[in-house]
Amino acid sequence: MFKKLIPFLKYGDFSDVYMEESSLVSLRLEDRKLQDVVQGRSSGLGIRCLDGSKTLYGHLDACHPVSQGLLDKEKHCVADLSRRLTRSLPLKRKKVICLNEQSQPSYSNIQINPVRIPLSQKAALLKRTEQAARVAPCVRQVKVSYGERIKSVVCFHSEGKVVQEQRIYVVLTVMVTAEKNGVLQTGYEAIGGLSGYELFNQSKPEKIAGIAAKRAVAKLKALPAPLGEMPVVISSQAGGTLIHEAIGHSLEADTVQDGSSPRFAGKIGNKVAHDKITVLDDPTLPGKRGSFVFDDEGSPAQRTVLVENGVLKTYLYDRVTARKHKRVSNGHGRRESYAHKPIPRMSNTFVAPGQDAPADILRSLDRGLFVTRMGGGQVNTATGDFVFEVGEGFWVESGTIKHMVRGANLLGNGPDVLQSIDLVGSDMGWSIGTCGKEGQGVPVSDGIPTLRVPKMVIGGAK
Repeated sequence: MFKKLIPFLKYGDFSDVYMEESSLVSLRLEDRKLQDVVQGRSSGLGIRCLDGSKTLYGHLDACHPVSQGLLDKEKHCVADLSRRLTRSLPLKRKKVICLNEQSQPSYSNIQINPVRIPLSQKAALLKRTEQAARVAPCVRQVKVSYGERIKSVVCFHSEGKVVQEQRIYVVLTVMVTAEKNGVLQTGYEAIGGLSGYELFNQSKPEKIAGIAAKRAVAKLKALPAPLGEMPVVISSQAGGTLIHEAIGHSLEADTVQDGSSPRFAGKIGNKVAHDKITVLDDPTLPGKRGSFVFDDEGSPAQRTVLVENGVLKTYLYDRVTARKHKRVSNGHGRRESYAHKPIPRMSNTFVAPGQDAPADILRSLDRGLFVTRMGGGQVNTATGDFVFEVGEGFWVESGTIKHMVRGANLLGNGPDVLQSIDLVGSDMGWSIGTCGKEGQGVPVSDGIPTLRVPKMVIGGAK
């Protein structure tokens, strides 16, 4: 299979082939009924040539697993596709390309392959989870979703390297809506990672459901959030959405190079955050949703320090953007599937823990907001301005939690917030998600310790 594509690898400055086989299962239970059961498979390959500043990319959908070899019709399509891509490119390699095949084990230590679990058992898990969420008569609606994806990838390129990897993802989400006197409030919780079905032995679904439900019910009694500028403490429990959006996207090298991240362009070696702030992106962390052994260009995953003690150290590179900066890719070229070309993406992005005790950080809050769960948000990467919903928050006076608030939004500017954070906790908390960019979604994790922001604008509705 590999040898048939070697002629293609001889064109351009760099050429590669990415093959993928993927299967998915998803179930959704809503209003006590199993609404959706989806099973699917996909298989195909993508081929790419880089020559100077030019990138040429094409892909082929296969009718069956590409690891079994291409059908005659598919071989013809690949040959035609490669001719189309290389027609305008010079032949760069006259020597024989020797592919050194490397077989890599799955990065995560999978104990229970979800494929071995029957659909009936997965449906029963959703029903137990849904029942656990009905903690009070005011719970009006419960949505529980389960998803699994098994992705096997092979990447080989003109430098002669072949890498193989299998990635298994499992995720469970719970959304609960509570109502009282016409007022609706929601609670959301999710678990997941590069993991097998053993995830549910480590984190009980019933507990996750209870957290989401109790959050929704408690918010019915919450008071409207105070508005205006005030100090804010963001708990590690809140998850790292803020850091993902406020700085993560702005440090992806393509946003720097295309001018959509002017606050960080050309700032390597400059101070961009408080001395206590160190930001990393690390796809080598075991079991995290954004982890992998090799990125989708065959580069080895590596722990990347983006900001160290407030100083900008580097950006997140794929091969294309690294070439422009005359650097080597740091293993962050990712793609949604074989139908997409790789681009610089985050994996597991987080602020490193500091030296401050989380309890002391909360006690330092005289009058302000304590955020224990972040919701959705929007960020302008060109300016860094953001708006984030507070999924769960509390009003604090003299270091003591007084009551829950609802309807709060955090407004600010990412680079400015990074400069102003003055206390960094010794704890660590994570959230999971699927990050969208240029029409592609990839699994990610985001983490933060407890942080104090001396001044932040709180918006919302009375």
